[in-house]
Amino acid sequence: MEKRRHLKHPDVSESSVIEHVDELRRHSELIEEIKATADKLQSDGAARGDLKIISRAVRELRYAFKVFAPYRRNRKVSVFGSARTQADHPTWKQAENFGRRMAEEGWMVVTGAGGGIMEAAHLGSGREMAMGLNILLPFEQQANPVIAGDPKLVNMKYFFTRKLMFVKEVHAVVTCPGGFGTLDEAFETLTLVQTGKRDLMPLVMLDEPGGTFWSHWLDHVRSELLDSGLISPSDMSLFRVTDSVEDAVDEVIGFYSIYNSMRFVQDRLILRLHVEPPEHVLQQANAEFGDVCSHGVIEKTAVHRLEFDDEHLMHLPRIAFAFDRRQVGRLRELINFLNCELEGYCSPS
Repeated sequence: MEKRRHLKHPDVSESSVIEHVDELRRHSELIEEIKATADKLQSDGAARGDLKIISRAVRELRYAFKVFAPYRRNRKVSVFGSARTQADHPTWKQAENFGRRMAEEGWMVVTGAGGGIMEAAHLGSGREMAMGLNILLPFEQQANPVIAGDPKLVNMKYFFTRKLMFVKEVHAVVTCPGGFGTLDEAFETLTLVQTGKRDLMPLVMLDEPGGTFWSHWLDHVRSELLDSGLISPSDMSLFRVTDSVEDAVDEVIGFYSIYNSMRFVQDRLILRLHVEPPEHVLQQANAEFGDVCSHGVIEKTAVHRLEFDDEHLMHLPRIAFAFDRRQVGRLRELINFLNCELEGYCSPS
């Protein structure tokens, strides 16, 4: 969980009031847009089936946002994996141990709330640190005993609304072996990060000790996707395959050791860091990662006025650059570089 600190900033008080008023106005405008869209559905003569899908999706998302809102500043990890994995399987123990370790680090564990890997991760994290997004199916699955009846459990009808919450509300995704649904979630998350539809976050494929599920998957990705030019070499930096719980924990926690978060402001990407990079590190970053810039250079920057709504992050140092949005893999490599080079400067706040 992040510790809040506040930065004394010139004119922050007056600017914050202005931004607050503007934010209220923008909220009202968005609500009016939603209402106008509903009116258009009526004038379009939308079919009853279409209206039911839209109505249910909006209601599901509204409630899910409400449930997750109090925990927005809590670090959270989604854990995917098979609902059919039994408690005596080594992968179950991996998921349980991973959930326990992340809870010890202060992270909440989000799963699909069912059995198998989902129950194992929740068993590890414990009820207090567990959140669930259950899917209503005509067969498997019921909410697992750890999360059943908890106010942090959301029951959803649609996979697409559920998958949105899995990715939008978390800061990392760890995927254990599973079937079609698990692979779908793994590839969709990779796609969203690779295309910049989701901010960068750690993506870990966690296997049982000595397991071959993800190593065989990795062989396929290399031989059929990378070697065929269907993905870029830097895309391989977007995820990590491991059979070690501690490696998975280190990958997740380490990603946020120096790097905190990112935000686009107009055409510039701002990276918030826990440590202000010295000039020689910036020079090296520009020399090695200048290709992440569409033009210009990577440089230090002050808090932008459009960031005033992230008040809890205003004390953090920042770097910014005009980002070439085709270079997401290289951006991940830049963050890895900063995490490594600045690791010894100070402890993250």
